[in-house]
Amino acid sequence: MKRILIFSLAYVPYAGGAELAIKEITDRLDPDEFAFDMITLRFDRKLPAVETIGNITVHRIGFAAEDVKVSDRALPLSCRLAKFLFPFTSFFKALSLHRRTKYDLIWAMMANQAGFGALFFSASLKLRRTGKRVPYFLELQDGTPLARVRSRRPITTLLWPLYRAIYRKADVIKAISSFIKDLAREAGYAGRIEVIPNGVDVTQFSAPVPDDELAELKAKVGKKMGDVLLFTASRLVLSRGVEDIIRALAHLPPHVKLLIAGDGEDRKKLDDIARQSGVAERVMFAGHIAHADIPNRLKISDIFVRPSIIEGMGSAFVEAFAAGVPVVATPVGGIPDFLSDPDRNPDEEPTGLFCNVRDPESIARAVKRYMDDPVLAARIVKNAKELATQKYDWNIVARDMREKIFERLI
Repeated sequence: MKRILIFSLAYVPYAGGAELAIKEITDRLDPDEFAFDMITLRFDRKLPAVETIGNITVHRIGFAAEDVKVSDRALPLSCRLAKFLFPFTSFFKALSLHRRTKYDLIWAMMANQAGFGALFFSASLKLRRTGKRVPYFLELQDGTPLARVRSRRPITTLLWPLYRAIYRKADVIKAISSFIKDLAREAGYAGRIEVIPNGVDVTQFSAPVPDDELAELKAKVGKKMGDVLLFTASRLVLSRGVEDIIRALAHLPPHVKLLIAGDGEDRKKLDDIARQSGVAERVMFAGHIAHADIPNRLKISDIFVRPSIIEGMGSAFVEAFAAGVPVVATPVGGIPDFLSDPDRNPDEEPTGLFCNVRDPESIARAVKRYMDDPVLAARIVKNAKELATQKYDWNIVARDMREKIFERLI
């Protein structure tokens, strides 16, 4: 039995792309071969301090509050303090767990407070020189450039040499895109980097949906015969590009509408942008939609649009691939790893269309191209679906994690 300790700032029920990746991967590994413990923040005091989720025993620590929404602007003071202290509280929790469960591997999810906790724990084990070496690997999913990390987090600038040690002391780094691999090199890491993307449950996202269920969903969002429905899924903050899709509607025919899945602090500002752009009646805010319900929303949609400003990889795009929905995206971060545009990449089979960053008219042009060229749209959908099946299925990702990370380190 190989025992692995995971450091992660958040976990289910507060699951973003990184947390989803942990669950999808660990659920697919043999529990007779691997045992996982996780140290994470509790946030909400109604959550148990210890519980088993899938193949992971989750240990929640830190100050908590009631009915917490996990975003930097919404966190109560007690939870902000818990995040600040996590490098130290997680370190001491790891020491306690290690006394009764000798770990074979340390897994840090991202170069943040969780990375610091893993770094401190790894360093303490090396100082003890107990004879058994415990490798430490770092997983990177955040596509934020390092210069921006330093500028928006003053304490990171102050502790920059220590922050870089999160990267430099890792035995191996896993990056979910080539772009993030380059960020790791920029941070000074000279060791082995494995690029293993996040995945998609191809079976779930490609499964047909009953006609009556589709009809009910279309009626719920107000999609009528002849309408073209754009779909996006994102946290509703003004740095995610949702406002650019809303503004793009003003450059598109009236029968083009937009369905937005997600919630966030800037929902009212996006409402105001829709009204100011004269398209409020064409925008449907669906609120938070459980990940299990996203495939159905994709099935009633005609085009998936996400004009990211920063993107480590973007699992939502690959989910649209698997669902058979054509994609409009920006050529930022890890997106060019899987999206080939017929103009930008003329020697490759296309898997989507690019638009420009912060350019609503460019989004509208890409949407119109799909509408005006159904042959190209069908070609793109076919190629994208094949790519998702052949490279991005979670079963393939879990296999690569086992062979390239766990088995090589332990």
